[in-house]
Amino acid sequence: AMPLRYRAQDLAARTLATWCGSQPAFSQVLHPALSNAPGHAHWQQLCVTPEAPEGLAAGIFSVVMDERFTSAQVDAFCDALRRFKIGYSWGGPMSLVMPYNMASSRARANPHLKQGRVVRFCIGLEDVQDLQTDIAEALRIAQLQS
Repeated sequence: AMPLRYRAQDLAARTLATWCGSQPAFSQVLHPALSNAPGHAHWQQLCVTPEAPEGLAAGIFSVVMDERFTSAQVDAFCDALRRFKIGYSWGGPMSLVMPYNMASSRARANPHLKQGRVVRFCIGLEDVQDLQTDIAEALRIAQLQS
């Protein structure tokens, strides 16, 4: 059952990460299977195998919110999500989200990250379309906050 769950969460995370890449609210999507993500080449070397030619990447990815979003708006975005619980854990059947302020949590700047608050998603086993709709609605709500 674990390999099936892992693959389902991996596929759902890739689908959502790809969609997030088309959203102007996100200036960067951090998912190793995306060709424009930092570390993609390293991920390919480690995770793409003859048995898994698409590679394996689990159900975790992050987005960098565009700089125009204030900390309050990023928090409002996370709070507006209805299908995601707030939490650090990962790998379970429920989707989780957690905002990070990388500037205050890192001693050095990361040149691979764009400026803005980072939001980490851990994708569970919910319907991908439901999760995408939830993210879109939370973005709409966050943009109304000032």
